[in-house]
Amino acid sequence: MNERIPLTPPPTPSDFGFTVDDRLAAGGVSGSDGAPLGRAGTIRTPHGEIQTPAFIPVGTKATVKAVLPESVTQLGGQAVLANAYHLFLQPGSDLVDEAGGLGRFMNWDGPTFTDSGGFQVMSLGVGFKKVISMTESAHSDAEVIAKNKERLAHVDEDGVTFKSFINGDRHRFTPEVSMEIQHQLGADIIFAFDECTTLLNTRAYQEDSVARTARWAVRCLDEHARQTSDRTHRPYQALFGVVQGAQYEDLRRSAARGLAEMTGAEAGDQRFDGFGIGGALEKSELGTIVSWVSDELPENKPRHLLGISEPDDLFAAVAAGADTFDCVAPSRQARGGSMYSAGGRINAKSAGQRRRFEAIDAECDCYTCENYTAAYLHHLFKAKEMLGSTLATIHNERFIVRLVERIRASIIDDTFAELRDEVLGRFYSPEFAREAAAKQA
Repeated sequence: MNERIPLTPPPTPSDFGFTVDDRLAAGGVSGSDGAPLGRAGTIRTPHGEIQTPAFIPVGTKATVKAVLPESVTQLGGQAVLANAYHLFLQPGSDLVDEAGGLGRFMNWDGPTFTDSGGFQVMSLGVGFKKVISMTESAHSDAEVIAKNKERLAHVDEDGVTFKSFINGDRHRFTPEVSMEIQHQLGADIIFAFDECTTLLNTRAYQEDSVARTARWAVRCLDEHARQTSDRTHRPYQALFGVVQGAQYEDLRRSAARGLAEMTGAEAGDQRFDGFGIGGALEKSELGTIVSWVSDELPENKPRHLLGISEPDDLFAAVAAGADTFDCVAPSRQARGGSMYSAGGRINAKSAGQRRRFEAIDAECDCYTCENYTAAYLHHLFKAKEMLGSTLATIHNERFIVRLVERIRASIIDDTFAELRDEVLGRFYSPEFAREAAAKQA
Protein backbone atom coordinates (compact mmCIF):
# COMPACT_ATOMS: atom_id res chain seq x y z
CA MET A 1 0.00 0.00 0.00
CA ASN A 2 1.41 3.36 -1.01
CA GLU A 3 1.94 5.87 1.79
CA ARG A 4 0.15 9.15 1.23
CA ILE A 5 2.49 12.13 1.05
CA PRO A 6 1.00 15.24 2.67
CA LEU A 7 0.67 18.16 0.30
CA THR A 8 2.39 21.40 1.17
CA PRO A 9 -0.23 24.15 1.44
CA PRO A 10 0.26 26.79 -1.26
CA PRO A 11 1.79 30.09 -0.16
CA THR A 12 -0.79 32.79 0.52
CA PRO A 13 -0.69 36.47 1.50
CA SER A 14 -1.81 35.43 5.00
CA ASP A 15 1.77 34.20 5.56
CA PHE A 16 2.77 37.89 5.74
CA GLY A 17 1.37 40.54 8.01
CA PHE A 18 1.81 43.88 9.75
CA THR A 19 0.40 45.25 12.97
CA VAL A 20 0.70 48.71 14.50
CA ASP A 21 1.88 48.37 18.10
CA ASP A 22 1.99 52.03 19.12
CA ARG A 23 1.71 55.51 17.69
CA LEU A 24 3.89 58.57 17.90
CA ALA A 25 2.20 60.89 20.38
CA ALA A 26 4.40 63.99 20.06
CA GLY A 27 7.10 65.25 17.74
CA GLY A 28 5.66 63.75 14.60
CA VAL A 29 3.51 64.69 11.62
CA SER A 30 -0.27 64.29 11.48
CA GLY A 31 -2.18 63.07 8.47
CA SER A 32 -5.19 64.73 6.88
CA ASP A 33 -7.43 63.03 9.46
CA GLY A 34 -5.44 64.55 12.34
CA ALA A 35 -3.95 61.23 13.44
CA PRO A 36 -0.15 60.91 13.85
CA LEU A 37 1.60 59.19 10.95
CA GLY A 38 4.59 57.85 12.90
CA ARG A 39 4.20 54.43 14.47
CA ALA A 40 5.93 51.39 15.92
CA GLY A 41 4.85 48.06 14.51
CA THR A 42 5.67 44.44 13.75
CA ILE A 43 6.13 42.89 10.31
CA ARG A 44 5.55 39.13 10.21
CA THR A 45 7.35 37.09 7.53
CA PRO A 46 7.87 33.34 6.97
CA HIS A 47 11.40 33.76 8.35
CA GLY A 48 10.65 35.80 11.43
CA GLU A 49 9.37 39.13 12.68
CA ILE A 50 10.76 42.63 12.18
CA GLN A 51 10.13 45.15 14.95
CA THR A 52 9.63 48.56 13.35
CA PRO A 53 10.90 51.18 12.86
CA ALA A 54 13.88 49.14 11.68
CA PHE A 55 17.03 49.77 9.68
CA ILE A 56 17.74 46.96 7.21
CA PRO A 57 21.46 46.46 6.44
CA VAL A 58 22.21 46.16 2.73
CA GLY A 59 23.88 43.01 1.43
CA THR A 60 23.97 44.02 -2.23
CA LYS A 61 25.51 40.82 -3.61
CA ALA A 62 24.19 38.48 -0.90
CA THR A 63 26.73 39.80 1.59
CA VAL A 64 26.99 42.85 3.81
CA LYS A 65 30.45 43.79 2.63
CA ALA A 66 33.34 42.85 4.95
CA VAL A 67 31.25 41.15 7.68
CA LEU A 68 29.84 37.68 8.34
CA PRO A 69 26.08 37.12 8.39
CA GLU A 70 26.53 36.03 12.00
CA SER A 71 28.01 39.44 12.75
CA VAL A 72 24.94 41.13 11.24
CA THR A 73 22.79 39.11 13.65
CA GLN A 74 25.01 40.04 16.60
CA LEU A 75 24.87 43.74 15.80
CA GLY A 76 21.08 43.61 15.83
CA GLY A 77 20.21 43.42 12.15
CA GLN A 78 16.71 41.96 11.87
CA ALA A 79 16.78 41.47 8.09
CA VAL A 80 19.04 42.09 5.11
CA LEU A 81 18.33 43.57 1.69
CA ALA A 82 20.01 42.25 -1.45
CA ASN A 83 20.01 43.61 -4.96
CA ALA A 84 18.13 41.88 -7.78
CA TYR A 85 20.11 43.66 -10.50
CA HIS A 86 23.51 42.64 -9.17
CA LEU A 87 22.51 39.06 -8.31
CA PHE A 88 20.93 38.64 -11.73
CA LEU A 89 24.24 39.59 -13.33
CA GLN A 90 26.36 37.60 -10.89
CA PRO A 91 26.04 34.73 -10.00
CA GLY A 92 22.60 34.50 -11.64
CA SER A 93 19.18 34.31 -9.97
CA ASP A 94 18.72 30.76 -11.25
CA LEU A 95 21.79 29.65 -9.30
CA VAL A 96 20.49 31.30 -6.11
CA ASP A 97 17.17 29.54 -6.67
CA GLU A 98 18.94 26.21 -7.08
CA ALA A 99 20.81 26.86 -3.82
CA GLY A 100 17.48 27.19 -1.98
CA GLY A 101 16.98 30.91 -2.14
CA LEU A 102 18.82 33.98 -0.92
CA GLY A 103 18.74 33.18 2.80
CA ARG A 104 20.12 29.67 2.41
CA PHE A 105 22.65 30.78 -0.19
CA MET A 106 24.18 33.39 2.13
CA ASN A 107 23.62 31.49 5.40
CA TRP A 108 21.11 33.99 6.76
CA ASP A 109 18.04 32.53 8.45
CA GLY A 110 16.18 35.79 9.12
CA PRO A 111 13.87 37.85 6.90
CA THR A 112 15.20 39.05 3.55
CA PHE A 113 14.36 41.84 1.09
CA THR A 114 15.30 42.26 -2.56
CA ASP A 115 14.75 45.42 -4.56
CA SER A 116 13.47 45.26 -8.11
CA GLY A 117 16.64 46.36 -9.89
CA GLY A 118 14.95 49.50 -11.17
CA PHE A 119 17.20 51.88 -9.28
CA GLN A 120 20.41 50.20 -10.41
CA VAL A 121 19.28 49.92 -14.02
CA MET A 122 18.74 53.69 -14.00
CA SER A 123 21.56 54.91 -11.78
CA LEU A 124 24.25 52.69 -13.28
CA GLY A 125 22.68 52.64 -16.71
CA VAL A 126 22.48 56.40 -17.21
CA GLY A 127 25.71 57.13 -15.45
CA PHE A 128 24.43 58.80 -12.30
CA LYS A 129 27.23 57.04 -10.46
CA LYS A 130 26.07 55.03 -7.42
CA VAL A 131 23.49 57.42 -6.04
CA ILE A 132 20.52 59.46 -7.09
CA SER A 133 21.22 63.08 -6.25
CA MET A 134 19.50 64.63 -3.25
CA THR A 135 20.63 68.11 -4.26
CA GLU A 136 19.29 69.29 -7.59
CA SER A 137 21.74 72.15 -7.95
CA ALA A 138 24.78 69.95 -7.36
CA HIS A 139 24.78 68.31 -10.78
CA SER A 140 24.87 69.42 -14.36
CA ASP A 141 22.84 67.88 -17.16
CA ALA A 142 26.00 66.22 -18.46
CA GLU A 143 26.36 64.19 -15.26
CA VAL A 144 23.05 62.44 -15.84
CA ILE A 145 24.45 60.80 -18.94
CA ALA A 146 26.82 57.88 -18.68
CA LYS A 147 30.56 58.31 -18.92
CA ASN A 148 31.68 59.02 -22.49
CA LYS A 149 28.14 60.31 -23.11
CA GLU A 150 26.79 56.86 -23.87
CA ARG A 151 23.43 56.16 -22.31
CA LEU A 152 23.50 52.56 -21.09
CA ALA A 153 19.77 52.25 -20.26
CA HIS A 154 16.84 52.88 -22.60
CA VAL A 155 13.28 53.01 -21.26
CA ASP A 156 10.22 52.10 -23.32
CA GLU A 157 6.67 51.12 -22.47
CA ASP A 158 7.51 47.44 -22.09
CA GLY A 159 10.64 47.79 -19.93
CA VAL A 160 14.30 48.80 -19.95
CA THR A 161 17.18 47.64 -22.14
CA PHE A 162 20.56 48.14 -20.54
CA LYS A 163 24.19 47.13 -20.71
CA SER A 164 25.87 45.25 -17.90
CA PHE A 165 28.32 47.42 -15.99
CA ILE A 166 30.47 44.28 -15.57
CA ASN A 167 31.12 43.28 -19.18
CA GLY A 168 28.89 45.37 -21.42
CA ASP A 169 26.47 42.55 -22.25
CA ARG A 170 23.01 43.75 -23.22
CA HIS A 171 20.05 42.75 -21.01
CA ARG A 172 16.35 43.44 -20.84
CA PHE A 173 14.32 44.06 -17.65
CA THR A 174 10.54 44.13 -17.78
CA PRO A 175 8.09 43.94 -14.88
CA GLU A 176 7.68 40.24 -15.59
CA VAL A 177 11.43 39.61 -15.71
CA SER A 178 11.98 41.47 -12.45
CA MET A 179 9.27 39.41 -10.75
CA GLU A 180 10.73 36.16 -12.06
CA ILE A 181 14.21 37.11 -10.87
CA GLN A 182 12.99 38.11 -7.41
CA HIS A 183 10.93 34.95 -7.05
CA GLN A 184 14.02 32.95 -7.91
CA LEU A 185 15.99 34.88 -5.30
CA GLY A 186 13.26 33.97 -2.83
CA ALA A 187 13.28 36.99 -0.49
CA ASP A 188 10.42 37.48 1.97
CA ILE A 189 9.77 41.03 0.72
CA ILE A 190 10.22 42.03 -2.91
CA PHE A 191 9.51 45.24 -4.82
CA ALA A 192 7.60 46.02 -8.00
CA PHE A 193 9.67 47.14 -10.98
CA ASP A 194 9.58 50.92 -11.27
CA GLU A 195 11.30 53.71 -13.15
CA CYS A 196 13.53 55.75 -10.87
CA THR A 197 13.88 59.30 -12.17
CA THR A 198 16.29 62.06 -11.11
CA LEU A 199 15.62 65.60 -9.95
CA LEU A 200 16.81 66.83 -13.34
CA ASN A 201 13.93 65.20 -15.22
CA THR A 202 11.21 67.64 -16.29
CA ARG A 203 7.73 67.79 -14.76
CA ALA A 204 6.29 66.36 -17.99
CA TYR A 205 8.70 63.42 -17.87
CA GLN A 206 7.91 62.81 -14.19
CA GLU A 207 4.19 62.62 -15.08
CA ASP A 208 4.85 60.13 -17.88
CA SER A 209 7.16 58.10 -15.64
CA VAL A 210 4.66 57.86 -12.77
CA ALA A 211 1.97 56.70 -15.19
CA ARG A 212 4.33 54.13 -16.72
CA THR A 213 5.37 52.87 -13.28
CA ALA A 214 1.67 52.39 -12.45
CA ARG A 215 1.14 50.33 -15.61
CA TRP A 216 4.22 48.28 -14.76
CA ALA A 217 2.86 47.80 -11.23
CA VAL A 218 -0.28 46.10 -12.57
CA ARG A 219 1.90 43.76 -14.62
CA CYS A 220 4.00 43.04 -11.53
CA LEU A 221 0.88 42.06 -9.58
CA ASP A 222 -0.21 39.67 -12.32
CA GLU A 223 3.21 38.08 -12.68
CA HIS A 224 3.61 37.88 -8.91
CA ALA A 225 0.34 35.95 -8.70
CA ARG A 226 1.50 33.58 -11.47
CA GLN A 227 4.87 32.99 -9.85
CA THR A 228 3.27 32.40 -6.43
CA SER A 229 0.87 29.86 -7.93
CA ASP A 230 3.64 28.05 -9.82
CA ARG A 231 6.19 28.01 -6.98
CA THR A 232 4.31 26.33 -4.16
CA HIS A 233 7.57 24.88 -2.80
CA ARG A 234 8.56 28.34 -1.55
CA PRO A 235 7.00 30.48 1.22
CA TYR A 236 4.86 33.45 0.25
CA GLN A 237 6.81 36.52 -0.85
CA ALA A 238 5.26 39.88 0.01
CA LEU A 239 5.19 42.32 -2.91
CA PHE A 240 5.60 46.06 -2.24
CA GLY A 241 4.51 48.68 -4.77
CA VAL A 242 6.88 51.63 -5.19
CA VAL A 243 5.62 55.22 -4.98
CA GLN A 244 7.39 57.66 -7.30
CA GLY A 245 6.62 61.27 -8.20
CA ALA A 246 9.80 63.17 -7.30
CA GLN A 247 8.99 66.33 -5.32
CA TYR A 248 5.50 66.96 -6.66
CA GLU A 249 2.76 66.59 -4.05
CA ASP A 250 0.00 65.82 -6.54
CA LEU A 251 2.07 63.13 -8.26
CA ARG A 252 3.17 61.51 -4.99
CA ARG A 253 -0.33 61.48 -3.53
CA SER A 254 -2.02 60.20 -6.68
CA ALA A 255 0.64 57.50 -7.13
CA ALA A 256 0.18 56.35 -3.53
CA ARG A 257 -3.62 56.26 -3.83
CA GLY A 258 -3.39 54.34 -7.07
CA LEU A 259 -1.08 51.67 -5.64
CA ALA A 260 -3.17 51.36 -2.48
CA GLU A 261 -6.26 50.52 -4.52
CA MET A 262 -4.56 48.58 -7.31
CA THR A 263 -5.15 44.93 -8.21
CA GLY A 264 -3.79 42.83 -11.03
CA ALA A 265 -5.53 43.04 -14.38
CA GLU A 266 -5.82 39.25 -14.50
CA ALA A 267 -5.27 38.49 -10.80
CA GLY A 268 -8.11 40.58 -9.41
CA ASP A 269 -7.49 39.40 -5.85
CA GLN A 270 -3.80 40.27 -5.86
CA ARG A 271 -2.93 43.50 -4.06
CA PHE A 272 0.28 44.98 -2.76
CA ASP A 273 1.31 43.74 0.67
CA GLY A 274 3.22 46.92 1.49
CA PHE A 275 4.76 49.92 -0.16
CA GLY A 276 8.17 51.38 -0.97
CA ILE A 277 8.84 55.09 -1.18
CA GLY A 278 11.47 55.70 -3.83
CA GLY A 279 12.98 58.22 -6.17
CA ALA A 280 15.09 61.32 -5.91
CA LEU A 281 14.17 64.11 -3.56
CA GLU A 282 15.79 67.08 -1.89
CA LYS A 283 17.02 66.18 1.57
CA SER A 284 15.27 69.18 3.08
CA GLU A 285 11.92 67.93 1.74
CA LEU A 286 12.27 64.31 2.82
CA GLY A 287 9.89 64.41 5.78
CA THR A 288 7.28 66.39 3.87
CA ILE A 289 7.31 64.02 0.89
CA VAL A 290 7.14 60.92 3.09
CA SER A 291 4.19 62.44 4.95
CA TRP A 292 2.29 63.00 1.68
CA VAL A 293 2.73 59.36 0.78
CA SER A 294 2.00 57.97 4.26
CA ASP A 295 -1.16 60.04 4.43
CA GLU A 296 -2.52 58.24 1.35
CA LEU A 297 -1.39 54.68 2.12
CA PRO A 298 -3.39 52.19 4.21
CA GLU A 299 -2.59 52.00 7.91
CA ASN A 300 -2.42 48.21 7.99
CA LYS A 301 0.47 47.81 5.55
CA PRO A 302 4.17 48.62 6.06
CA ARG A 303 6.05 51.43 4.32
CA HIS A 304 9.70 51.09 3.33
CA LEU A 305 11.80 54.16 2.52
CA LEU A 306 14.50 53.21 0.05
CA GLY A 307 18.07 54.46 0.47
CA ILE A 308 18.05 56.38 3.78
CA SER A 309 20.39 56.11 6.80
CA GLU A 310 21.47 59.58 7.99
CA PRO A 311 20.34 60.24 11.59
CA ASP A 312 18.36 63.39 10.77
CA ASP A 313 16.69 61.65 7.81
CA LEU A 314 15.72 58.69 9.99
CA PHE A 315 14.01 60.88 12.57
CA ALA A 316 12.22 62.87 9.86
CA ALA A 317 11.08 59.76 8.03
CA VAL A 318 9.83 57.97 11.15
CA ALA A 319 7.92 61.08 12.23
CA ALA A 320 6.30 61.12 8.77
CA GLY A 321 5.21 57.47 8.88
CA ALA A 322 7.99 55.32 7.36
CA ASP A 323 8.54 51.91 9.00
CA THR A 324 11.72 50.42 7.53
CA PHE A 325 14.80 51.79 5.75
CA ASP A 326 17.85 50.54 3.89
CA CYS A 327 21.04 52.20 2.72
CA VAL A 328 24.57 51.20 1.71
CA ALA A 329 26.06 54.31 3.34
CA PRO A 330 26.99 52.85 6.76
CA SER A 331 29.08 50.06 5.24
CA ARG A 332 30.40 52.09 2.31
CA GLN A 333 31.56 54.93 4.54
CA ALA A 334 33.06 52.45 7.00
CA ARG A 335 35.30 50.99 4.29
CA GLY A 336 36.69 54.47 3.74
CA GLY A 337 37.38 54.97 7.45
CA SER A 338 34.43 57.27 8.18
CA MET A 339 32.89 56.11 11.46
CA TYR A 340 29.87 57.33 13.37
CA SER A 341 29.91 58.45 16.99
CA ALA A 342 27.42 60.12 19.30
CA GLY A 343 29.24 63.38 18.63
CA GLY A 344 29.33 63.05 14.86
CA ARG A 345 31.55 61.39 12.27
CA ILE A 346 35.14 60.48 13.01
CA ASN A 347 37.79 59.85 10.38
CA ALA A 348 39.65 56.77 11.62
CA LYS A 349 42.57 57.69 9.36
CA SER A 350 43.09 61.16 10.86
CA ALA A 351 46.20 61.99 12.85
CA GLY A 352 44.10 62.69 15.93
CA GLN A 353 43.22 58.98 16.21
CA ARG A 354 46.83 57.68 16.06
CA ARG A 355 47.39 57.62 19.83
CA ARG A 356 43.81 57.49 20.99
CA PHE A 357 43.77 54.36 23.13
CA GLU A 358 40.01 54.20 23.69
CA ALA A 359 36.95 53.13 21.76
CA ILE A 360 36.07 55.13 18.67
CA ASP A 361 32.74 55.84 20.45
CA ALA A 362 32.68 55.35 24.22
CA GLU A 363 28.86 55.13 24.19
CA CYS A 364 28.64 52.36 21.60
CA ASP A 365 28.00 48.75 22.63
CA CYS A 366 29.22 47.11 19.41
CA TYR A 367 31.86 44.38 19.23
CA THR A 368 34.38 46.82 17.77
CA CYS A 369 34.03 49.44 20.48
CA GLU A 370 34.08 46.84 23.25
CA ASN A 371 37.32 45.25 22.03
CA TYR A 372 39.40 47.68 19.93
CA THR A 373 40.77 51.19 20.22
CA ALA A 374 40.66 54.10 17.83
CA ALA A 375 44.45 53.86 17.63
CA TYR A 376 44.24 50.26 16.40
CA LEU A 377 41.60 51.16 13.82
CA HIS A 378 43.81 54.04 12.66
CA HIS A 379 46.69 51.59 12.23
CA LEU A 380 44.57 49.12 10.26
CA PHE A 381 43.41 51.74 7.79
CA LYS A 382 46.85 53.27 7.39
CA ALA A 383 48.33 49.80 6.85
CA LYS A 384 45.49 48.97 4.44
CA GLU A 385 44.56 45.87 6.42
CA MET A 386 41.19 44.29 5.56
CA LEU A 387 40.27 43.97 9.23
CA GLY A 388 39.84 47.73 9.36
CA SER A 389 36.86 47.54 7.00
CA THR A 390 35.34 44.68 8.99
CA LEU A 391 35.58 46.39 12.38
CA ALA A 392 34.43 49.75 11.02
CA THR A 393 31.44 48.19 9.25
CA ILE A 394 30.36 46.33 12.38
CA HIS A 395 30.47 49.63 14.27
CA ASN A 396 28.65 51.75 11.68
CA GLU A 397 25.90 49.21 11.08
CA ARG A 398 25.40 48.76 14.82
CA PHE A 399 25.32 52.52 15.35
CA ILE A 400 22.45 53.01 12.88
CA VAL A 401 20.60 49.81 13.86
CA ARG A 402 20.80 50.80 17.53
CA LEU A 403 19.68 54.36 16.79
CA VAL A 404 16.53 53.09 15.10
CA GLU A 405 15.97 50.67 17.99
CA ARG A 406 16.09 53.67 20.32
CA ILE A 407 13.67 55.55 18.06
CA ARG A 408 11.21 52.63 18.31
CA ALA A 409 11.54 52.60 22.11
CA SER A 410 10.99 56.37 22.22
CA ILE A 411 7.71 56.01 20.32
CA ILE A 412 6.51 53.47 22.84
CA ASP A 413 7.52 55.50 25.92
CA ASP A 414 6.59 58.92 24.46
CA THR A 415 10.12 60.38 24.44
CA PHE A 416 10.61 60.71 20.67
CA ALA A 417 11.01 64.49 20.59
CA GLU A 418 13.49 64.46 23.46
CA LEU A 419 15.55 61.69 21.85
CA ARG A 420 15.57 63.48 18.50
CA ASP A 421 16.75 66.75 20.01
CA GLU A 422 19.46 65.03 22.03
CA VAL A 423 20.81 62.80 19.25
CA LEU A 424 20.76 65.39 16.47
CA GLY A 425 22.04 68.15 18.72
CA ARG A 426 25.13 66.11 19.51
CA PHE A 427 25.68 64.43 16.16
CA TYR A 428 25.57 67.68 14.20
CA SER A 429 26.98 70.02 16.86
CA PRO A 430 29.13 72.89 15.48
CA GLU A 431 31.61 72.41 18.33
CA PHE A 432 32.24 68.81 17.34
CA ALA A 433 32.60 69.75 13.70
CA ARG A 434 35.29 72.27 14.56
CA GLU A 435 37.11 69.81 16.83
CA ALA A 436 36.92 67.06 14.23
CA ALA A 437 38.24 69.40 11.54
CA ALA A 438 41.18 70.35 13.79
CA LYS A 439 42.00 66.70 14.47
CA GLN A 440 41.88 65.81 10.79
CA ALA A 441 43.95 68.78 9.63
